[in-house]
Amino acid sequence: MVIDSKTMASVEEEALLGQDSEEENSELSDDELQEAFAAGLLKPGMNVLVDKPKKFANNVEGMKQCVADFRKDLPWVERLDLTNLPAANIISQAEEKASAPAAGELDADDDFQREMFFYRQAQATVLEALPLLNRHSIATKRPEDYFAEMAKSDQHMQKIRKKLISKQMIMERSEKAKKLREQRKFGKKVQIEVIQKRQQEKKAMMSAVKKYQKGMTDKLEFLEGDQKMNKESSQGSKKAVNKKGPSAKRKFKDQKFGFGGKKSGKKWNTKESYNDVSGFRAKIAHGKGGKKGKGGKQNKRPGKSVRKKMKNRS
Repeated sequence: MVIDSKTMASVEEEALLGQDSEEENSELSDDELQEAFAAGLLKPGMNVLVDKPKKFANNVEGMKQCVADFRKDLPWVERLDLTNLPAANIISQAEEKASAPAAGELDADDDFQREMFFYRQAQATVLEALPLLNRHSIATKRPEDYFAEMAKSDQHMQKIRKKLISKQMIMERSEKAKKLREQRKFGKKVQIEVIQKRQQEKKAMMSAVKKYQKGMTDKLEFLEGDQKMNKESSQGSKKAVNKKGPSAKRKFKDQKFGFGGKKSGKKWNTKESYNDVSGFRAKIAHGKGGKKGKGGKQNKRPGKSVRKKMKNRS
């Protein structure tokens, strides 16, 4: 088949011209619509979208064919499906209560009834399935030496652990940094307060000095301001101590042992003790008393030389 190049070119030109004419027509139609809208010719309700009626198809043969394709004659071990009614409510039977509602009488809006129905149906399924599984030699209990492999490897868990530890360390560091910042702020605040107080004191002192220089006052109390403050503070602390009284420990000991009274100056003479001579003994006072031996003389220890001689004689 031979195609002339001239004919091909003419076909392309006609296609391009057709596109241009369509664009022009569309532009013209838009302009016309705008003019009609401005003139008030377009009104709501003139153009109404109408939905086409939906056609329902009931292809019974096709549905049966699909069901036949789905259905497979497999043994129960491969399917593991059971369809049964819920188990009997033993508690209600034991307590002789009214029987539970059947599936048709069940109130779907009642959460308790609905969940109990599901629970009893699952219970009936288990009671029916266990004998079937045992009959087909399918194990239903996990052996004692069963080892299940973890879903995540140990290396992955180690990575997670390291990440958690690093996060914890970062949190602790941030908390420490916050505390340090707060302490610095507090320290700066205290420092600023101290500086302001010193400036106020200095300002007050300078004003007092100026007043003294001008002859407005004759007092020089501003020179002893710090000493006065120290004295007042010490006196205030002493008064507070005196007002406080004895401590709890002192009170407990006084209550337990009694107040001992004055300890110092017990041997000092008083007027009564000076005049009391009932305990005076003349013999003891003048050295005439004491223990005496057989000859009536006072026993005296022999001297060192005499004791040595006595020792040599023996």
